[in-house]
Amino acid sequence: MSRTQSAYWQGFRAGAPFILVVIPFALLFGVVATEAGLKVIETMGMTVLVIAGTAQFAAIALMRDEAPTYIVLATAMAVNLRMAMYSASITPYLGQATLLQRIFVGYLLVDQSYAMSITKFETNPDLTMRQKLGFFFGTMTLIAPLWYVFTLVGALVGQAIPPQFALDFAVPITFIAITAPMMRTPAHLAAAFVSVTVSLLLAFLPYNLWLMIAAVLAMMTGAQVELWMERRAL
Repeated sequence: MSRTQSAYWQGFRAGAPFILVVIPFALLFGVVATEAGLKVIETMGMTVLVIAGTAQFAAIALMRDEAPTYIVLATAMAVNLRMAMYSASITPYLGQATLLQRIFVGYLLVDQSYAMSITKFETNPDLTMRQKLGFFFGTMTLIAPLWYVFTLVGALVGQAIPPQFALDFAVPITFIAITAPMMRTPAHLAAAFVSVTVSLLLAFLPYNLWLMIAAVLAMMTGAQVELWMERRAL
């Protein structure tokens, strides 16, 4: 087995455990989207084109509340602001890939693929570009298809799922599992603290506006703490 194939299967195995949350997460989105009035084809179009579960949930919730279109778009963008940080963080490792490869990386760059890949790349600096790409795409081999398939299942038969199953547990569980091990620096902790505090204080705002404010303030806080630490180290 070549080293590239080995890296791919390492990524495949790293991504496999996440199917335990991807499946109920996708089912839940299919249910929520169709109950909010979207047709099956509209639900699938959103899940395939956007492939950003939390932003999709936020957008659907606002659409159901008949929020203005600009609020829906702004909220979805605020939720996905972390993707810009993911892109900046992973560019030193995958930025030299071909344009087509980077397009696919950008499309498949989600919380799970980023968290697993950045950890692999940081701890294995000698990986070649082919090995890095192999590992990255390996992480999404199960996650992406199952996200599509079970969104469709949720859209088609979701209304038959008993509410006591509480499939919404998948959302917080996924983010706790991904973010908790990554809280390693004062900047991470400061950003998390500001995000939680502002969210709680401004939870009364309509249309989830607290989410956008908390996201922006948390990123500003994290950046400032990093600058402060760099200056201290000089």
